[in-house]
Amino acid sequence: MHDLTRCVQHPEISREGFRSLAVPTYRASTIIYEDGESFAARSQRGFDGYTYGLHGTPTTRTLEAQLTALHHGVRTVLVPSGQMAVTLVFLTFLLPGDHVLVPDSAYGPVRNVCRDYLRPRGIDYTIYDPLTDAGIAELIHDRTKLVWVESPGSGTMEVQDIPAIVQAAKARGVMVGCDNTWCTPLLFKPLNHGCDFAAEALTKYVGGHSDLLLGSITVRDIALRQRMKEVLRSLGVGVSPDEVALALRGIETMGVRLAHVGRVSEAFARRLQDHPLVEQVLHPCLPSCPGHEFWARDIGGSGGVFSIVLKPGAEAALNPALTAMKVFAIGASWGARAASSRPCR
Repeated sequence: MHDLTRCVQHPEISREGFRSLAVPTYRASTIIYEDGESFAARSQRGFDGYTYGLHGTPTTRTLEAQLTALHHGVRTVLVPSGQMAVTLVFLTFLLPGDHVLVPDSAYGPVRNVCRDYLRPRGIDYTIYDPLTDAGIAELIHDRTKLVWVESPGSGTMEVQDIPAIVQAAKARGVMVGCDNTWCTPLLFKPLNHGCDFAAEALTKYVGGHSDLLLGSITVRDIALRQRMKEVLRSLGVGVSPDEVALALRGIETMGVRLAHVGRVSEAFARRLQDHPLVEQVLHPCLPSCPGHEFWARDIGGSGGVFSIVLKPGAEAALNPALTAMKVFAIGASWGARAASSRPCR
Protein backbone atom coordinates (compact mmCIF):
# COMPACT_ATOMS: atom_id res chain seq x y z
CA MET A 1 0.00 0.00 0.00
CA HIS A 2 1.38 3.39 -0.95
CA ASP A 3 2.00 5.99 1.77
CA LEU A 4 -0.56 8.35 0.30
CA THR A 5 -3.12 5.57 0.50
CA ARG A 6 -2.14 4.88 4.10
CA CYS A 7 -2.87 8.52 4.90
CA VAL A 8 -6.55 8.01 4.12
CA GLN A 9 -6.98 4.41 5.28
CA HIS A 10 -7.41 4.25 9.05
CA PRO A 11 -6.03 1.05 10.56
CA GLU A 12 -8.29 -1.28 12.50
CA ILE A 13 -7.52 -1.23 16.23
CA SER A 14 -8.82 -3.28 19.10
CA ARG A 15 -11.46 -1.67 21.32
CA GLU A 16 -11.45 -4.59 23.73
CA GLY A 17 -11.41 -3.34 27.32
CA PHE A 18 -12.32 0.20 26.36
CA ARG A 19 -15.62 1.70 27.45
CA SER A 20 -15.97 5.42 28.03
CA LEU A 21 -18.54 6.97 30.34
CA ALA A 22 -18.83 9.86 27.87
CA VAL A 23 -20.92 9.44 24.71
CA PRO A 24 -18.61 9.46 21.68
CA THR A 25 -19.07 12.26 19.17
CA TYR A 26 -19.67 10.56 15.84
CA ARG A 27 -19.13 13.04 13.00
CA ALA A 28 -20.09 11.75 9.59
CA SER A 29 -21.42 12.76 6.24
CA THR A 30 -20.75 9.45 4.48
CA ILE A 31 -22.03 6.25 6.09
CA ILE A 32 -20.08 3.15 5.03
CA TYR A 33 -21.94 0.03 3.86
CA GLU A 34 -20.55 -3.47 4.09
CA ASP A 35 -21.46 -4.51 0.54
CA GLY A 36 -23.27 -3.45 -2.59
CA GLU A 37 -26.48 -5.18 -1.56
CA SER A 38 -26.78 -3.24 1.72
CA PHE A 39 -26.07 0.03 -0.09
CA ALA A 40 -28.76 -0.71 -2.67
CA ALA A 41 -31.23 -1.51 0.13
CA ARG A 42 -30.36 1.52 2.30
CA SER A 43 -33.83 3.03 1.98
CA GLN A 44 -35.18 0.01 3.87
CA ARG A 45 -33.28 0.99 7.01
CA GLY A 46 -35.95 3.51 7.91
CA PHE A 47 -35.56 6.55 10.12
CA ASP A 48 -34.05 4.55 12.98
CA GLY A 49 -31.24 3.24 10.80
CA TYR A 50 -28.13 4.97 9.50
CA THR A 51 -28.05 6.02 5.86
CA TYR A 52 -26.36 9.42 5.68
CA GLY A 53 -24.81 11.68 8.29
CA LEU A 54 -27.43 14.39 7.77
CA HIS A 55 -30.09 12.03 9.05
CA GLY A 56 -28.34 11.00 12.26
CA THR A 57 -25.38 9.30 13.90
CA PRO A 58 -25.16 7.30 17.16
CA THR A 59 -24.52 10.60 18.95
CA THR A 60 -27.81 12.12 17.83
CA ARG A 61 -29.67 8.87 18.46
CA THR A 62 -28.45 8.89 22.07
CA LEU A 63 -29.85 12.36 22.80
CA GLU A 64 -33.08 11.51 21.00
CA ALA A 65 -33.51 8.41 23.14
CA GLN A 66 -32.72 10.28 26.34
CA LEU A 67 -35.27 13.02 25.64
CA THR A 68 -37.85 10.44 24.60
CA ALA A 69 -37.45 8.64 27.92
CA LEU A 70 -37.72 11.87 29.91
CA HIS A 71 -40.90 12.87 28.07
CA HIS A 72 -42.47 9.37 28.21
CA GLY A 73 -42.73 9.48 24.42
CA VAL A 74 -41.97 7.05 21.61
CA ARG A 75 -39.54 9.09 19.48
CA THR A 76 -37.80 12.47 19.40
CA VAL A 77 -36.74 14.56 16.42
CA LEU A 78 -33.78 16.94 16.74
CA VAL A 79 -33.69 20.23 14.84
CA PRO A 80 -31.28 23.19 14.74
CA SER A 81 -33.22 25.46 17.16
CA GLY A 82 -36.24 25.79 19.40
CA GLN A 83 -37.92 28.02 16.85
CA MET A 84 -37.45 25.31 14.23
CA ALA A 85 -39.05 22.79 16.61
CA VAL A 86 -42.27 24.80 16.61
CA THR A 87 -42.07 25.63 12.91
CA LEU A 88 -41.50 22.02 11.89
CA VAL A 89 -44.78 20.96 13.48
CA PHE A 90 -46.59 23.73 11.59
CA LEU A 91 -44.89 22.95 8.27
CA THR A 92 -45.53 19.22 8.56
CA PHE A 93 -49.13 19.09 9.68
CA LEU A 94 -50.73 22.24 8.25
CA LEU A 95 -51.76 22.51 4.59
CA PRO A 96 -53.43 25.30 2.60
CA GLY A 97 -56.96 25.75 3.91
CA ASP A 98 -56.09 24.56 7.42
CA HIS A 99 -56.30 26.61 10.60
CA VAL A 100 -54.16 26.74 13.77
CA LEU A 101 -54.81 28.32 17.18
CA VAL A 102 -51.85 30.09 18.83
CA PRO A 103 -51.87 31.71 22.29
CA ASP A 104 -51.24 35.44 22.58
CA SER A 105 -48.39 34.59 24.98
CA ALA A 106 -46.46 32.41 22.50
CA TYR A 107 -42.83 33.09 21.69
CA GLY A 108 -42.84 36.14 19.39
CA PRO A 109 -41.29 34.52 16.29
CA VAL A 110 -44.08 31.91 16.32
CA ARG A 111 -46.56 34.67 15.59
CA ASN A 112 -44.23 35.91 12.84
CA VAL A 113 -44.24 32.48 11.22
CA CYS A 114 -48.03 32.48 11.23
CA ARG A 115 -48.28 36.00 9.79
CA ASP A 116 -45.37 35.99 7.34
CA TYR A 117 -45.23 32.37 6.18
CA LEU A 118 -48.41 30.42 6.89
CA ARG A 119 -51.06 32.99 5.99
CA PRO A 120 -49.53 33.95 2.60
CA ARG A 121 -49.66 30.24 1.75
CA GLY A 122 -53.32 29.82 2.61
CA ILE A 123 -52.97 28.56 6.19
CA ASP A 124 -55.04 30.63 8.61
CA TYR A 125 -54.40 31.25 12.29
CA THR A 126 -56.18 32.74 15.28
CA ILE A 127 -54.47 34.28 18.29
CA TYR A 128 -56.34 33.31 21.45
CA ASP A 129 -56.29 34.36 25.11
CA PRO A 130 -53.86 32.00 26.87
CA LEU A 131 -56.21 31.83 29.87
CA THR A 132 -58.90 30.30 27.69
CA ASP A 133 -59.38 26.76 28.98
CA ALA A 134 -62.28 24.54 27.89
CA GLY A 135 -63.63 27.61 26.09
CA ILE A 136 -61.07 26.90 23.37
CA ALA A 137 -63.80 24.69 21.89
CA GLU A 138 -65.62 27.81 20.69
CA LEU A 139 -62.59 28.77 18.57
CA ILE A 140 -62.23 25.37 16.92
CA HIS A 141 -63.94 24.89 13.57
CA ASP A 142 -63.87 22.35 10.77
CA ARG A 143 -60.59 23.65 9.33
CA THR A 144 -58.75 23.70 12.67
CA LYS A 145 -56.01 21.07 12.68
CA LEU A 146 -53.77 22.16 15.56
CA VAL A 147 -53.96 23.99 18.88
CA TRP A 148 -50.63 25.34 20.09
CA VAL A 149 -49.94 26.02 23.77
CA GLU A 150 -47.01 27.55 25.60
CA SER A 151 -47.08 27.42 29.38
CA PRO A 152 -45.91 29.58 31.04
CA GLY A 153 -46.13 32.08 28.22
CA SER A 154 -43.21 34.11 26.93
CA GLY A 155 -42.92 37.40 28.76
CA THR A 156 -46.40 37.52 30.26
CA MET A 157 -46.00 34.16 32.06
CA GLU A 158 -49.62 32.95 31.98
CA VAL A 159 -49.93 29.29 32.93
CA GLN A 160 -52.46 27.54 30.72
CA ASP A 161 -54.97 24.87 31.71
CA ILE A 162 -53.47 22.36 29.33
CA PRO A 163 -55.61 19.34 30.34
CA ALA A 164 -58.81 21.34 29.69
CA ILE A 165 -57.50 22.58 26.34
CA VAL A 166 -56.44 19.06 25.33
CA GLN A 167 -59.82 17.61 26.26
CA ALA A 168 -61.67 20.23 24.20
CA ALA A 169 -59.35 19.77 21.22
CA LYS A 170 -59.47 15.99 21.25
CA ALA A 171 -63.26 16.07 21.32
CA ARG A 172 -63.00 17.69 17.87
CA GLY A 173 -60.17 15.51 16.60
CA VAL A 174 -57.63 18.35 16.75
CA MET A 175 -53.96 17.84 17.64
CA VAL A 176 -52.25 19.78 20.45
CA GLY A 177 -48.63 20.88 20.54
CA CYS A 178 -46.83 22.38 23.53
CA ASP A 179 -43.74 24.56 23.78
CA ASN A 180 -42.30 23.12 26.99
CA THR A 181 -39.03 25.04 27.10
CA TRP A 182 -39.67 26.81 30.43
CA CYS A 183 -40.51 23.59 32.26
CA THR A 184 -38.37 20.95 30.55
CA PRO A 185 -39.63 17.38 31.04
CA LEU A 186 -38.32 17.53 34.60
CA LEU A 187 -41.14 19.87 35.65
CA PHE A 188 -43.90 19.04 33.16
CA LYS A 189 -44.49 16.26 30.65
CA PRO A 190 -46.97 17.47 27.99
CA LEU A 191 -47.42 14.01 26.49
CA ASN A 192 -48.66 12.69 29.83
CA HIS A 193 -51.39 15.33 29.71
CA GLY A 194 -52.57 14.36 26.24
CA CYS A 195 -50.51 16.65 24.00
CA ASP A 196 -49.32 15.19 20.71
CA PHE A 197 -46.10 17.21 20.52
CA ALA A 198 -43.66 18.38 23.19
CA ALA A 199 -41.34 20.96 21.64
CA GLU A 200 -38.34 22.48 23.39
CA ALA A 201 -35.42 24.79 22.80
CA LEU A 202 -32.54 22.62 23.99
CA THR A 203 -30.46 25.77 23.70
CA LYS A 204 -31.75 26.67 27.15
CA TYR A 205 -31.67 24.23 30.09
CA VAL A 206 -30.45 21.12 28.27
CA GLY A 207 -27.47 22.99 26.81
CA GLY A 208 -27.06 24.99 29.97
CA HIS A 209 -23.94 26.95 29.00
CA SER A 210 -24.98 29.41 26.26
CA ASP A 211 -22.81 27.69 23.66
CA LEU A 212 -25.18 25.68 21.48
CA LEU A 213 -28.36 26.01 19.42
CA LEU A 214 -30.67 23.00 19.26
CA GLY A 215 -34.34 22.06 19.42
CA SER A 216 -36.43 18.94 19.81
CA ILE A 217 -39.93 17.57 19.26
CA THR A 218 -41.01 14.47 21.17
CA VAL A 219 -44.14 12.56 20.17
CA ARG A 220 -46.24 9.70 21.53
CA ASP A 221 -47.28 8.45 18.08
CA ILE A 222 -44.47 7.21 15.86
CA ALA A 223 -46.44 8.10 12.73
CA LEU A 224 -46.05 11.77 13.66
CA ARG A 225 -42.28 11.32 13.89
CA GLN A 226 -42.23 9.66 10.48
CA ARG A 227 -43.98 12.60 8.82
CA MET A 228 -41.66 15.16 10.42
CA LYS A 229 -38.58 13.18 9.40
CA GLU A 230 -39.83 13.08 5.83
CA VAL A 231 -40.10 16.87 5.80
CA LEU A 232 -36.64 17.28 7.31
CA ARG A 233 -35.17 14.88 4.76
CA SER A 234 -36.84 16.70 1.88
CA LEU A 235 -35.61 20.08 3.13
CA GLY A 236 -32.11 18.80 3.91
CA VAL A 237 -32.25 19.84 7.57
CA GLY A 238 -30.04 18.12 10.13
CA VAL A 239 -28.13 18.87 13.32
CA SER A 240 -24.43 18.87 14.12
CA PRO A 241 -23.18 15.98 16.27
CA ASP A 242 -20.90 18.47 18.01
CA GLU A 243 -23.92 20.50 19.18
CA VAL A 244 -25.57 17.27 20.27
CA ALA A 245 -22.47 16.21 22.20
CA LEU A 246 -22.59 19.49 24.13
CA ALA A 247 -26.27 18.89 24.85
CA LEU A 248 -25.53 15.37 26.10
CA ARG A 249 -22.98 16.81 28.49
CA GLY A 250 -25.34 19.56 29.61
CA ILE A 251 -28.30 17.29 30.23
CA GLU A 252 -26.33 15.37 32.87
CA THR A 253 -26.38 18.39 35.19
CA MET A 254 -29.76 19.78 34.13
CA GLY A 255 -31.56 18.39 37.18
CA VAL A 256 -29.18 20.02 39.63
CA ARG A 257 -29.08 23.31 37.72
CA LEU A 258 -32.82 23.57 37.24
CA ALA A 259 -33.57 22.84 40.90
CA HIS A 260 -31.13 25.55 42.01
CA VAL A 261 -32.35 28.06 39.42
CA GLY A 262 -35.95 27.44 40.45
CA ARG A 263 -35.25 28.09 44.12
CA VAL A 264 -33.32 31.27 43.34
CA SER A 265 -35.95 32.61 40.91
CA GLU A 266 -38.78 32.06 43.38
CA ALA A 267 -36.90 33.78 46.20
CA PHE A 268 -35.88 36.64 43.93
CA ALA A 269 -39.44 37.09 42.64
CA ARG A 270 -40.84 37.30 46.16
CA ARG A 271 -38.23 39.88 47.17
CA LEU A 272 -38.95 42.05 44.16
CA GLN A 273 -42.64 42.30 45.02
CA ASP A 274 -41.75 44.92 47.64
CA HIS A 275 -39.42 46.97 45.45
CA PRO A 276 -40.59 50.59 45.19
CA LEU A 277 -40.29 50.64 41.37
CA VAL A 278 -42.12 47.34 40.77
CA GLU A 279 -45.81 47.33 39.89
CA GLN A 280 -46.16 43.55 39.56
CA VAL A 281 -43.98 40.45 39.46
CA LEU A 282 -45.11 37.79 36.99
CA HIS A 283 -43.81 34.46 38.27
CA PRO A 284 -45.99 31.32 38.23
CA CYS A 285 -45.11 30.57 41.87
CA LEU A 286 -46.89 33.74 43.00
CA PRO A 287 -50.67 33.57 43.60
CA SER A 288 -51.02 36.87 41.74
CA CYS A 289 -49.63 35.40 38.51
CA PRO A 290 -52.35 34.47 35.97
CA GLY A 291 -52.84 30.72 35.99
CA HIS A 292 -50.98 30.17 39.28
CA GLU A 293 -53.51 27.50 40.23
CA PHE A 294 -52.61 25.47 37.14
CA TRP A 295 -48.91 25.84 37.94
CA ALA A 296 -49.57 24.52 41.45
CA ARG A 297 -51.70 21.65 40.11
CA ASP A 298 -49.68 20.53 37.07
CA ILE A 299 -46.12 21.85 37.42
CA GLY A 300 -45.17 22.68 41.00
CA GLY A 301 -41.59 23.64 40.23
CA SER A 302 -39.93 26.66 38.69
CA GLY A 303 -37.65 27.63 35.88
CA GLY A 304 -35.53 30.72 36.07
CA VAL A 305 -37.44 33.10 33.78
CA PHE A 306 -40.00 35.54 35.12
CA SER A 307 -41.12 39.08 34.33
CA ILE A 308 -41.39 42.40 36.15
CA VAL A 309 -43.91 45.13 35.40
CA LEU A 310 -42.40 48.49 36.36
CA LYS A 311 -44.38 51.36 37.78
CA PRO A 312 -45.06 54.32 35.45
CA GLY A 313 -42.01 56.54 35.20
CA ALA A 314 -39.53 53.81 36.11
CA GLU A 315 -38.58 53.23 32.47
CA ALA A 316 -36.12 56.11 32.54
CA ALA A 317 -33.99 54.25 35.05
CA LEU A 318 -34.13 50.89 33.23
CA ASN A 319 -31.26 51.17 30.75
CA PRO A 320 -28.83 52.77 33.26
CA ALA A 321 -29.71 50.02 35.74
CA LEU A 322 -29.11 47.26 33.20
CA THR A 323 -25.82 48.83 32.12
CA ALA A 324 -24.62 49.08 35.72
CA MET A 325 -25.11 45.38 36.47
CA LYS A 326 -21.94 43.51 37.38
CA VAL A 327 -23.16 39.93 37.86
CA PHE A 328 -25.86 39.56 35.22
CA ALA A 329 -25.03 39.92 31.54
CA ILE A 330 -27.40 41.45 29.00
CA GLY A 331 -28.41 39.13 26.18
CA ALA A 332 -31.23 37.29 24.42
CA SER A 333 -31.60 33.77 25.83
CA TRP A 334 -31.74 32.06 29.19
CA GLY A 335 -31.32 28.75 30.96
CA ALA A 336 -27.57 28.97 31.39
CA ARG A 337 -25.13 30.67 33.68
CA ALA A 338 -25.93 34.30 34.36
CA ALA A 339 -22.54 35.58 35.44
CA SER A 340 -20.97 38.26 33.29
CA SER A 341 -17.35 38.26 32.20
CA ARG A 342 -17.07 41.91 33.16
CA PRO A 343 -15.02 42.47 36.32
CA CYS A 344 -16.82 43.68 39.42
CA ARG A 345 -15.90 47.09 40.75
